[in-house]
Amino acid sequence: MRTPFYDIHKSLGAKIVNFYGWEMPLQYSGIMDEHVNVRTNVGLFDVSHMGRFEIKGQQSLACLQKLVTNDLEKLADHQALYSPMCYEDGGIVDDIIAYRLAHDRYIVVVNASNRSKDFEWISNHSKSAHVEDISDRTGLLAIQGPRASDLLQRLVETDLQSVKPFHIVDANIDGIECMISRTGYTGEDGFELFFDSSRIEIWAKLMQYDKIFGIKPTGLGARDTLRLEAGLMLYGKDMDENTTPLEVPLKWTISFGKKQEFIGKKVLSNSHPSRKLVGFEVLEKRRIAREGNKVLMKGMKVGFVTSGSFSPTLRKSIGFCFVPIEVLQDQSIHIDIGGKHYEAKTTSTRFYKRK
Repeated sequence: MRTPFYDIHKSLGAKIVNFYGWEMPLQYSGIMDEHVNVRTNVGLFDVSHMGRFEIKGQQSLACLQKLVTNDLEKLADHQALYSPMCYEDGGIVDDIIAYRLAHDRYIVVVNASNRSKDFEWISNHSKSAHVEDISDRTGLLAIQGPRASDLLQRLVETDLQSVKPFHIVDANIDGIECMISRTGYTGEDGFELFFDSSRIEIWAKLMQYDKIFGIKPTGLGARDTLRLEAGLMLYGKDMDENTTPLEVPLKWTISFGKKQEFIGKKVLSNSHPSRKLVGFEVLEKRRIAREGNKVLMKGMKVGFVTSGSFSPTLRKSIGFCFVPIEVLQDQSIHIDIGGKHYEAKTTSTRFYKRK
């Protein structure tokens, strides 16, 4: 499968890889260069591979309230909210962002790898709400970085400084109608733009400011290192159907007190996890831990690495791993890398926080 911007990626010399069936750009100028540019200027990401569903009708809120652990009643029109969806046993179906456009109309963005599964799950629990997959007819771009707001302000009349995180505005970019949300997956300020998938000229309209704002196309490689530094988890690596929101740092997304019962509430209410996801730093900086590496304490395996990489910003080897619930922050652990055990220490899952 290809996004509407595939030919643009090829023309820019991007390295294309298969990402859950999608032909996506891994990198253009290089992962390190793209990563640093997002932290200092602004990066442009094609995220049109993500799934986008529209849920509308009088039962739309009731439908979503049953499915998500967070409380959508908190949202006013043109606001968004992050939440897991869970199975009855508390395992995570997916982590999503729900956008309230009106009291009876929502858009839900899901992970590309889960698009079919999520659509079936939501449809089967929709009652009388209308659920439609609008992914193919909508494009989705993200612009992320400390100069993202200044760049986008050149193209829209709306005062972007007044748009708070997880809020939405409708805007016109040189004749292209867009829904703009102040959301992202990098730890930087930025926006995500929803628009008609035929309007691929929006890429060039954003890139025309490359000399002024330093905007560069950014691929999946830098997207992964950016999200890891910011403590943002990836479904399929750091959480899945065998993981509950209580085992990863998502307890804050569970609204046990909301009016409507949600799927998984009973199990989660009585859950006492034996493991947790933590951050770690490998003390031998030349060694990088990767997904699947064993985590050891006193020579015994106690967990495994879910995500790991070299941090271009912090210049150290970082990652996430599962460990027993009693392990403390800054506690010494070892990670098996290539058959050798390297010392590491546990940390918060958030390594980087923008100024």
